[in-house]
Amino acid sequence: QVQLVESGGGLVQAGGSLRLSCAASGRTLGTYTVGWFRQASGNEREFVAASLWSARTTYYADSVKGRFTIARDNAKNTVHLQMNSLKPEDTAVYYCAATGRTYISTYHYDYGYWGQGTQVTVSS
Repeated sequence: QVQLVESGGGLVQAGGSLRLSCAASGRTLGTYTVGWFRQASGNEREFVAASLWSARTTYYADSVKGRFTIARDNAKNTVHLQMNSLKPEDTAVYYCAATGRTYISTYHYDYGYWGQGTQVTVSS
């Protein structure tokens, strides 16, 4: 079992930055593919970014490519999502998720472990 806890959300102006963290316990994240998803009010949960277990492969949604970066800190069993040049449309609850699959999936139902989410609000 893997327990995930997100932190780092908050309120920021458009153009600003935030760094989300996903701390894991129970198992080392080094053997899991980890993804970030987000869900805006009234919308479906959507894929944001993911890092393959080996950390050599990452993948981003087109909407965040070039602005967001996913990175692992294996020593701290943590995965970060650095978000730059934030836009009001990035406003959502952001979730960290993990899966034992050895490939990157953009489908939320492929991830068996989820954190509780952290709110990100970007004001215009």
